[in-house]
Amino acid sequence: MSLGRLKLGKISIVLFLTVLIWVWADLALDETPAAYPALIEVSPTTDPKLWVSFARMASVEAKVTLSGPHSGFTSLEKRLRRSSGGSRRLRFVFEASAEGMASPGEYSLGLLGFLQKDRDRRRLGLKVKSCEPEVVDVNVVGLVEKTVSVECYDSDGVPLKAESIEPPRVKMYVPENFRTARVELTLREIEQARRTALRKHPFILLYGSQRRVCSETVLVKLAAEQTPLGEQTVTGARLGIMMSVNLQGKYRVELTNLPEVLSPIKIRSSSAAKQAYESQRYQVILEVDDDDLKVPESRRELIYNFADEFIASDQIKLDQPAVEARFKLVPLPGESP
Repeated sequence: MSLGRLKLGKISIVLFLTVLIWVWADLALDETPAAYPALIEVSPTTDPKLWVSFARMASVEAKVTLSGPHSGFTSLEKRLRRSSGGSRRLRFVFEASAEGMASPGEYSLGLLGFLQKDRDRRRLGLKVKSCEPEVVDVNVVGLVEKTVSVECYDSDGVPLKAESIEPPRVKMYVPENFRTARVELTLREIEQARRTALRKHPFILLYGSQRRVCSETVLVKLAAEQTPLGEQTVTGARLGIMMSVNLQGKYRVELTNLPEVLSPIKIRSSSAAKQAYESQRYQVILEVDDDDLKVPESRRELIYNFADEFIASDQIKLDQPAVEARFKLVPLPGESP
């Protein structure tokens, strides 16, 4: 063996041992940086017969403290920069069946044990050291397959008048009390649907803005664009009071917020609808019940007396929160309370 080869072999061994020492040192000296913000989301592949949520929310926020080698955190930070534009927030996916929660009921999830099973972090040599909160509630609700009617809305949740929806009903898994599904159209889709039918997937909207999308599609055709309703204000409103025969002639209604009850009314309407509304005998109506005798002061929303024909043709609508009347029943002279 030549002297050169011997020296080269020694150098290689030294380099190998040096690298090994550095790797061992990196693994031996675990770091524990500041806690990471984390988002735990319900898996979208959950059984369609179940609605899984964290207290009726699709996700839950947490703070997660990791420990591990410097190289693992370096790799993690690179991944986070690529996937979330520099955010330090970790993401975890919760699959109920994998945690033994495949039946309807209420469960408690030990978050630390769940997070420690995450494979992505373990591949980097990182361990979940602690988390906050330690426990989260998991709700699993059974859904039933039903045929529900389909309604149309814009992206702000405002109902749209459809000329046709075919088919008008679809079959999907929904909570027992649900009767309708919806399709949602953007401004561009609304313009398109006024010209030709548009194919969309209906969905139901659960608590926390969770969506459950139907596998079927429907064709939505909107009616031709109507003249936009103008912003109008009706002043000098007249109040009508509807009282049961048991109270008539025995009690009078004393309103404690009369100026608010008779305040100007903001509406959106066509000119004809506004004129018809102003010509009504009463613009607002208060209903008084026998049970109002049981409380010192009653509260009830006013009824806005729009003409049925203009409501049916979408030519008038209230453009403010309904006013709540506050009132009490006062016995007339000679009558006992």
